[in-house]
Amino acid sequence: MHIEYEEFDTIEDIFMYMASAAPPMKNTMPIHSYKDYIMSFIPLSPSTGETYLMLYVKGSLESGIYEFDVPSKSYKKVDNVERADKVYFISLTPKRNTIADEAIKNL
Repeated sequence: MHIEYEEFDTIEDIFMYMASAAPPMKNTMPIHSYKDYIMSFIPLSPSTGETYLMLYVKGSLESGIYEFDVPSKSYKKVDNVERADKVYFISLTPKRNTIADEAIKNL
């Protein structure tokens, strides 16, 4: 497995990146808060699963739903997905993530 990295300065920056790369009409995306990193993995070779891009920023988020407003570049924790004009991130904290463990080890 090969991992490429893209580091961001803030949570808002990683949310902006992911919001701009989201397929049209998909306004919810998973993100992981794991071992003091907020991260997402994008497969760069979907057919083989050998290469991933790890988008990350140092920090942590509670598990839950986060509403992100692109124009104001701000986010807040919410109870549910309500608005089509917002992007939502579902923050998960896995007990174990072997891809993330390998990526963090190689940082």
